Parts: sequence; C-alpha cells; structure tokens
Amino acid sequence: MFKRYIGDKSFYKAVLALAIPLVIQQAITSFVNLLDNVMVGGLGTESISAVAVVNQIFMVFNLSLFGGLSGASIFGAQFFGKGDMKGMRDTFRFKMIFGVVLTVVGTLLLVVCGETFIGLFLQGEADGGSTELALSEGLKYLHIMLWGFFPFMVVQGYVSSLRETGETYAPMKASVLAILVNLVLNYVLIFGHFGFPRMGVSGAALATVISRYVEMVYILLHAHRHPEKYCFLHGAYHSLHIDGGLLKKIAITGTPLMLNEVLWSLGMTFINQSYSTRGLSAVAAINITGTAWNLFCVVMFAMGSAVAIMVGQRLGAGDKEGARDVDRKLVFLTVVMHIIMGALLILCSGLIPLMYNIEDNVRELTRQLLIVAGASLPIHAYVHVVYFTIRSGGKTVITFLFDCVYTWVVPVALAFALCHFTQLPVLWVYFAIQFIDVIKVVIGALMLKSDFWANNVVNEVSGV
Repeated sequence: MFKRYIGDKSFYKAVLALAIPLVIQQAITSFVNLLDNVMVGGLGTESISAVAVVNQIFMVFNLSLFGGLSGASIFGAQFFGKGDMKGMRDTFRFKMIFGVVLTVVGTLLLVVCGETFIGLFLQGEADGGSTELALSEGLKYLHIMLWGFFPFMVVQGYVSSLRETGETYAPMKASVLAILVNLVLNYVLIFGHFGFPRMGVSGAALATVISRYVEMVYILLHAHRHPEKYCFLHGAYHSLHIDGGLLKKIAITGTPLMLNEVLWSLGMTFINQSYSTRGLSAVAAINITGTAWNLFCVVMFAMGSAVAIMVGQRLGAGDKEGARDVDRKLVFLTVVMHIIMGALLILCSGLIPLMYNIEDNVRELTRQLLIVAGASLPIHAYVHVVYFTIRSGGKTVITFLFDCVYTWVVPVALAFALCHFTQLPVLWVYFAIQFIDVIKVVIGALMLKSDFWANNVVNEVSGV
C-alpha cells in the first residue's frame, strides 16, 4: 500500500528536472526579498511597515494577474501534451491581452485610491512610531512601484507559457539576473553608497522597477531567439484573433480561477488589516514573518507548479490513470519535505529577527510568530498541492469554493472576530488563523480520493 506513494528513479528525475530550477529561482527571490527587508528595516519600523502595507496591496494585483493567466495555462499545458501549437498560440494571445487590460485598470485604481488603501492598514496603535510617517513612506514607495506593473505582466505571460512546455531554466536565469540587479541597486540606492543619493524606501522601489525591466528584456530575447523551440510564438502578434470555442472555454474555466485569486488575495489583505489593529509592532512582525515564510515555502511553490505541469500534460495526453498516479506521489513527497522545512523554520526562529534593526518587543513577537509558522507549514503545503491538482483538470469552480470561499467564510471571519471583539494578542490570533486550515486538509483529502478532478479539457474545445 505504501509503495503507491513512492515513485521510481525516472519519476524523481523528472520531478527534479522540473522543480530544481523553480526552487532555485524562488529561493534566490525569497532570500533577496529577505535581504531587501533587512535593508529597509534598517530605516526603522515606519519604513518597514510602509513597504509591508504597499506590498500587501500589490499582492492583490499580482494574484489577479496570476489568476487570469492560470485559467489559460490549464489549456496551455494540456495543448502542449497534445502537441497542438495553434491552441498554445491562442492561449498565449489571451494571456497578453488580459495582462495589458489588467495593468491599465490596476494602475489607474492605485493612482486614484492608493492613499486610502494604505491608510486602512495604519489605524492601530503607533507603538512609539509615527503612522503619518509610515503613510508618507508608503506613498513614495507606491508611486515608483507602479512603473513596474507592465514589465511584471509581460514576464508572467511569457514565463507561464514557457513553463507549460517544460522550460524552467530560462525563467530561472532571468530571475537570477533581475534579483542580482535588484540586490546591488538596493544597497546603492537605499543607503546612498558610491556617490548615489540616499533614497530610502524610494530607492528600494526604484531598484525593484529597474530589475523588472532587466528581467523582461532577458525573457523576450530568449523566447524570440528560439522560434524552433517555442513554435507557439510564431505569428502570435500577427493578429489578436483567438479561436471562439477556446475563448469561451477559457472564460468559463478561467473566470472562477481569476475571481478566486482576486478574492483570495483580498481575503489575505483583510486578514493582515485585522492584524494591523494590534499596532505598528504587529505590522512589522507579521511582515518579517511573511518574508521568512516565503523563503521556507520555495519548495512548496515549486511543487505546486510541478503538479500543474506534470499532471496537466498527462491529462492532455488522455492518460488519466497516469495523472492520478503522478499526483498521488507528488502530494506525498510535498508533505514529507515540508515537515522538514517546518522544523528548519522553527530552528531559525531565534536568528531571523536578529537581522533587523527593530525594537526588542517586535523581535520577540517575530520569533514567536515564526515558530507558529513553521509548525503549520506541512498543513499549508498539503493544501497548496491539492489546489493545483484540482486546477490541473479544469475544475475551477471547485477550486473557487475550496480556496476563496473557504478563506472568506473561515479564516477571514475568524481574524475579524478575534481582532475586533476580543483582546487576544496578535500571536494567538495568528496561531488560530494558521491552524484553522486543518479543516481544509480534511476537505482536500476527500476531494483527492474521489478522483473527480482528472479531466481532459482540451478535447472538449470545439474546433480546436
């Protein structure tokens, strides 16, 4: 019975070939984000709180883009498994058109309402800091970061399509290049080294924007210099036409997925806004914990992508039994790895806060939050790969219920109630929110057992 969860040598080779570049990319990104956080943290609690708030707002845009692209990616992975390059070309066109529209709308919304959004997170106790200064710093950061929306969108559209073909090394190289540029420019611009002016949070934002343009240029050059490898790009910009049957299917399948990402990210934003009622210290500690959490979740993010690609390609090729077998082994592998990753995060919980120039009370709170985060990591890893399993078969309405609806009905409501109607410290509120997903684990296990998700969506598209 246990052997059903263990793959052979070729299985693990395939997983490693796909996942290692993703892990390296995510690990470097998260590690540099940690260093960025440390640099910004050197400016004080107000600065790190301001950057945390703005990045929380940007997460809504980023995940909205991810949701829209993911709907098309379900078809892209299956089209590649089927060998249908015309179908892949149409999904790529959809991604780029959607991305441009979302970028324009998101930019206009934040230009008009950015100050109001930031202010929503600065309503708690100042804890010796200045909420006015935090708001001012946040607006500086926001207005520069808006220039990075466009290159971020282009990179995500291309990279998602490249990954559907199994190409993960080029996106990794582009990401590493951008990260190195970002790291160097952060050091130079935040603190004013080598004759540059000391720009503070504005320097952090400018470094990020420049690095995004560098990444975009690398990806565009790589993709269009290898037309034989990425056949779907041939003629991709000759027109805006997308097969009507496919467009309808992407809309039907992708809309719940996009709404899921938008509403889920809004749910996470609402939870963090609830935490912020406990003061600037809570905002800073939650931000540091979240940055460290992302570093220790790099394997989880990579395994989610591995599930989407490996399972999706088998479903597209009509191998439903093979898809089920691969998924079962990937889920088991993910949970085992994150028991280890969670333990490592707990071991590092006392060291990470020492990297920041923060008050002692913020440092101790961060240490405690990191212990809770590490203990709950296997739970969230399991839920993550279950989500990608269901999504790979196009069951996006179910993913909407599993992810977004659950988030708003359970953790969002719980965070609001605990933060507004009790005097519980933020540590215990965070503990409750992290472990309430045990409910989601049970629901996910039942859905995987039913096998309803193993669905071929590309053969259902008329005319494709």
